[in-house]
Amino acid sequence: MTQILMPKATAVWLVDNTSLTFDQIADFCELHPLEVKGIADGEVARDIRGADPIANGQLSRDELDAAEKNEKYRMKAQKSRHAELLKPVKKAPRYTPVSRRQDRPDAIAWFVRNHPEVPDSQVARLLGTTKATIDQVRNRQHWNSAQIKPVDPVTLGLATQLELDAVVKKAADKKARDDARKGIVEPEGATLRPASETGVVEDEPEHEPEVEHTAESVFADDHDDDGDED
Repeated sequence: MTQILMPKATAVWLVDNTSLTFDQIADFCELHPLEVKGIADGEVARDIRGADPIANGQLSRDELDAAEKNEKYRMKAQKSRHAELLKPVKKAPRYTPVSRRQDRPDAIAWFVRNHPEVPDSQVARLLGTTKATIDQVRNRQHWNSAQIKPVDPVTLGLATQLELDAVVKKAADKKARDDARKGIVEPEGATLRPASETGVVEDEPEHEPEVEHTAESVFADDHDDDGDED
């Protein structure tokens, strides 16, 4: 059976606008009959606006008329053209021009050196490369390892600044949460502590002994100086 869009909203509309049984509505919307009963009683989907399955192309008027005439009849949904538009589109792999593909190892090396916290899956998605290539660059097993130099992927034109900032910020936030969860603290000795805490007493600077001057010693020095002048 074709899966319908907005099953609860469709059930709300069918409850309000048709004479179908709860079982018929539940079967068409792929809901439990008690859930449909809850909708009718106003206990379920109270704030959901009804969606007309005939207007959006999921149910024909003939099917509805046949079901209303026979409570054992089960309506068949038809494929809606709106369903194709609402299908999630799988994002295609990032295309990298041939002229820039040889630059990817340089960008990988930049991530390995500057942002090791960014997971390989994110690097691969951003640069359009593979985890195997990232491992080869990291372990210096790449065939061109001798020529690889770390270069910013934005400079190489492999990513925009916004994309790069988003990837780096996401990885940094995750690392911070992981560190906080693990209770990682700054290692002891990472910051300087005062001498009073370490138990080390600094040597006091040496001072020359103080000499007490008296009147006799001052005049004695004067006499010695006069004697030297003679």
